[in-house]
Amino acid sequence: MGVKTISPIEAQRMLGDGAVLVDIREQGEIAREQIDGAIAMPLSSFKQGDLSNARGRKAIFFCHSGGRTRMYAGQIAAKANGVCEPYVLGGGILAWRKAGFDTVKGPQPPSLLKRLFGGKAD
Repeated sequence: MGVKTISPIEAQRMLGDGAVLVDIREQGEIAREQIDGAIAMPLSSFKQGDLSNARGRKAIFFCHSGGRTRMYAGQIAAKANGVCEPYVLGGGILAWRKAGFDTVKGPQPPSLLKRLFGGKAD
């Protein structure tokens, strides 16, 4: 089973028809910025992840820029087999945001200067 890559606009349409988003980024990335309502299934625990919320639906998998979802498309297809119909969001959350769709932002990591020298953020 192949995994088709779709645009943010196609993803938004599919969400309106009942699809779900599945975020494969790690927890630290998700904490900084996420798409509201996405199921978190980080790659580090992907094999143990639960897709029951996507059962019988279209599931749109995404990462930061699309690289990880393309690289792990085979694992995504295997995990989704018999559970849901998988798609990959081309360009990841970056493309989602660039298309003008909302994300929820959390605390940003400290800047390099703050991490190196402490003190006030720049």
